[in-house]
Amino acid sequence: MTSTLTTHSSGPTTSRTSSDRPTSAGQHPGHHHGRDDDARRATPSGTLDVTGHLGSRYREILTPEALDFLTALHDRFLAARHGLLMDRQQRRQDVADGIDPDFRAATRPVRDDPSWRVAGSHGAPGLEDRRVEITGPTDPKMAINALNSSAKVWLADQEDASSPTWRNVIEGQLALHDAIRGTLAFTSPEGKQYALRSTELTDLPTIVFRPRGWHLIEKHLRYVDRAGVAVSASASLVDFGLYFFHNARELVERGRGPYFYLPKLEGYREARVWNDVFVFAQEYLGIEQGTIRATVLVETLPAAFEMEEILHELRDHCAGLNAGRWDYLFSVIKSFRTRGDQYVLPDRSQVPMTAPFMRAYTELLVATCHKRGAHAIGGMSAFIPDRRRPDVTEKAFEQVSADKRREAGDGFDGTWVAHPDLIPAARAEFDAVLGDRPNQVSRLRDDVSVGQHELLDIGSVRRAGATVTAAGLRSNVSVGVRYIESWLRGVGAAAIDHLMEDAATAEISRSQVWQWIASGTRTENGVPITRARVEALLAEVVDDLPRGEGDRVDEAAHVFRAVALAEDFPTFLTIGAYSQFLVGSDVDGPREG
Repeated sequence: MTSTLTTHSSGPTTSRTSSDRPTSAGQHPGHHHGRDDDARRATPSGTLDVTGHLGSRYREILTPEALDFLTALHDRFLAARHGLLMDRQQRRQDVADGIDPDFRAATRPVRDDPSWRVAGSHGAPGLEDRRVEITGPTDPKMAINALNSSAKVWLADQEDASSPTWRNVIEGQLALHDAIRGTLAFTSPEGKQYALRSTELTDLPTIVFRPRGWHLIEKHLRYVDRAGVAVSASASLVDFGLYFFHNARELVERGRGPYFYLPKLEGYREARVWNDVFVFAQEYLGIEQGTIRATVLVETLPAAFEMEEILHELRDHCAGLNAGRWDYLFSVIKSFRTRGDQYVLPDRSQVPMTAPFMRAYTELLVATCHKRGAHAIGGMSAFIPDRRRPDVTEKAFEQVSADKRREAGDGFDGTWVAHPDLIPAARAEFDAVLGDRPNQVSRLRDDVSVGQHELLDIGSVRRAGATVTAAGLRSNVSVGVRYIESWLRGVGAAAIDHLMEDAATAEISRSQVWQWIASGTRTENGVPITRARVEALLAEVVDDLPRGEGDRVDEAAHVFRAVALAEDFPTFLTIGAYSQFLVGSDVDGPREG
């Protein structure tokens, strides 16, 4: 059943256009605060329909004014999004045809111009010191745990650490809305109560919100263009739009700002569209230009060759870059999946951050950021503690400390952790390097010289002795299925074998299996990796998994088979799994209402 929203006293409707836009708390007639005529007087050309069920308080997020804003964003940017996705498809084909990624000759003047800098943390309270950032989904319990931690920043994640059920999307927005206003509280089914340690936003970690990537859709909102063509809404525009519309002004008034992480970008043209979105959004709500600050995740191989151009496109709104290591590995595998044995990576556990091609990527990122006044934020160490297993916890601390020691020593200004217990270990390594300084942006890495060869030296890992093993193959199948099963139950961040797994690590697992089959790879015992071999492993994994009410093991196995064993390689496992198995499932709807 399609939900309805009452937008006029005369009756309900499911559609919103941007005509007759009501005045909201964030809009002040007669005081445009720099908002240009295009944003204020844009002629509406489309409508937006809500097709998801409405639970308790959903109307607080899906207000008529907010839907008008989303409609305006889709009017303006949906065609540009489509163009970006077509460009991605062409780029993937080029690499498959043997054309290696490289630094663009056409944008060399941007790289060679020494004069420009990004906004960075200047005028962005709460972003000066980012030495430890905790990541996690936006459900109330996880939000409170993150905000009660001693981290400097909370990456509020509606992307890889969140399963995009309608429930998670809207109730995550509600949790953020309440957290920003100091009212967020939660009582677990067992009766345990959770509350924020302070109602003052400046006493808590700075919130940086990550919307979903350009490639994803939101099927619970339908956009109809002027020609009457209906498409699912852009997940990026929905996530960004709802968060910005409801919270931008409130964040500024409470001593913070609307800050974002931008995922999965593949180049400067995608950054340009995001910058245009930011300009339009600030104009629309009458918020000063440059209030938004974005940190871009460099987590695709094409983006590694366009870091400076990405910073340049976003320079008035850019705070920094992040080394999204797991998605970067996925992108490397995906890019070269059909290019033969020299591009085959060994077991994931045998690809350290000190591998030459990974070190080249992180060193270039730090040098690029500091050259332009941007923060360089390190990546996620997947190890997590186990309070019931002291040996596991000790190993996690050792691994995290070593990883963060390397990052701090290389010049990173901050790093990610996935668990509050790891914050002290990570902070100690950055404290040892930073001392009382909030960051080390002033440390220029003029010693770094990274070119195409260094970034593409994928074979260096196996030349150094790393191998593809039978255990690694089994682990990929097991982790892939178990994570997908968790995701289909609405849980996007899952502790598996003492590692924090999210969509990125599941993508590595399934894409390695696909590439190993396509490349005729053999494990260390000389046995080839074939579809039949993986099918047998998959059957064993499924048989060994515990079953119970609400488990989705069979669907997870179906998804894994489709994304790891099919003749064609799906670009993202989440796209098909979302449409086929998540939307309309028991976990997709509201918890109540």
